[in-house]
Amino acid sequence: MHAENSLNRFTGGSKYVLDEELAKIVNISIALEMPLLLKGEPGTGKTMLAHAIAEALKMRLIILNVKSSMKLIDALYQYDTLTRLNDSRFGDSKRDVSNIEEYIKMGKIGQSFVSDERVVLLIDEIDKADTDFQDDMLDVLDQMEFDIIEIDKTMKAKQRPIVIITSNAKKDLSDPFLGRCNFHHIAFPTAEIMREIVSVHFPEISKDLMDGAIKSFYRLREIRGIEKKPATRELINWIRALKADPDFKLKDLIKGEVPYLGVLFKKSPDYAVAQGAVSRFRL
Repeated sequence: MHAENSLNRFTGGSKYVLDEELAKIVNISIALEMPLLLKGEPGTGKTMLAHAIAEALKMRLIILNVKSSMKLIDALYQYDTLTRLNDSRFGDSKRDVSNIEEYIKMGKIGQSFVSDERVVLLIDEIDKADTDFQDDMLDVLDQMEFDIIEIDKTMKAKQRPIVIITSNAKKDLSDPFLGRCNFHHIAFPTAEIMREIVSVHFPEISKDLMDGAIKSFYRLREIRGIEKKPATRELINWIRALKADPDFKLKDLIKGEVPYLGVLFKKSPDYAVAQGAVSRFRL
């Protein structure tokens, strides 16, 4: 194990409640210098984990938001041919148009390689990409280098980044991909853990409001026919809305009222289904 890695132990962030099992897989991934693949439904804190690691270890966070149409080269570097053409045509640039390297811009993975200091690289929603992108990307991360064809140059990583990869499990990842990552499934928080999370965000929250909000939230998540269940972020924003409303009365929540339903449900069909369910709660 590298001496540097032994110092980089993650124990949680200021706004991130970390369970023991997740802490172990994060730290062993850092020690083994292996990408950590996180799966779980939206709202379980996969993306926020990378933010928490960067905050706790005082590292810069670089985020690659994967798109379905993305090619691996876009994540490595881009050659700005259009700007070079314009510069050569109009001749008013301070750059040397004969030097192609001046028109090479690093993509997100490229930025993590050329950084003088070690960074956290978040590759978000890898399941949006095709299999070739996934496998070729891990080749690059294994070798910690890639070629820039236009200038016949190999870019080697100055520091191996801490790599966090998230997936919403919308489609299966290839076996070779899975074989080259450590893996952890983040389950949706239990009511007990959710209390800890809410307490981190609202240290002064009353027990009655905590109990009422948590009970209503999990009841709403059980409504049948909902496509996108409210997640932790929606709960935090909902409590914030309740606390900001001077007319809000806790007794109404206990009776089954759910004010600001639009903070919890963002899709019109879900909102309509939830409205119908809430009206039955009040009966």
